[in-house]
Amino acid sequence: MPHFDVNQYLKDNIRTVPDWPAPGVQFRDITPLLQNPKVFRVLIDAFVHRYMDPDLRPDVVAGLDARGFILGAVVAYELNVGFVPIRKKGKLPFTTVEETYELEYGSATVELHTDAIKPGHRVLLIDDLIATGGTMMAGKKLLEKLGGTVMEGAAIVDLPELGGSDRLRESGLPLFTLVDFAGH
Repeated sequence: MPHFDVNQYLKDNIRTVPDWPAPGVQFRDITPLLQNPKVFRVLIDAFVHRYMDPDLRPDVVAGLDARGFILGAVVAYELNVGFVPIRKKGKLPFTTVEETYELEYGSATVELHTDAIKPGHRVLLIDDLIATGGTMMAGKKLLEKLGGTVMEGAAIVDLPELGGSDRLRESGLPLFTLVDFAGH
């Protein structure tokens, strides 16, 4: 039986949309990973099998708005741990903490409910893609404000040329990604 390469299988199922949202940008569209039940299961299992390991098992999974919700909720369910959403400002109804971060043009703010995690919780922070790393860094800071330990940041795709994964690792955050689009 031939070897099944999970990472290549997933990469082969990510759609590249040229010149979106701007000319020269190669947009990595992960929605095909979610549409095909077999591909979706392979994707989720790649995360779940890693975090079932007792040394890597989180107390809670935090997902970044919005595609991190899709992954994070399913991974949390499979691990039998709680899920907390980190949302764009103004979307959460209860008391929140917030973190603002810089974008290419301007800034953005994300929020987390103050009761989302407890001090000492080991948190897995998950999103679909790491580009500049700003969103994941803001999520990490929010979770740390509440006393959590972000044990690892996870994403499907890393775009290493944009520097986000290096920046996150330099901040002390271990990363786990499944697909690397370096040099594309």
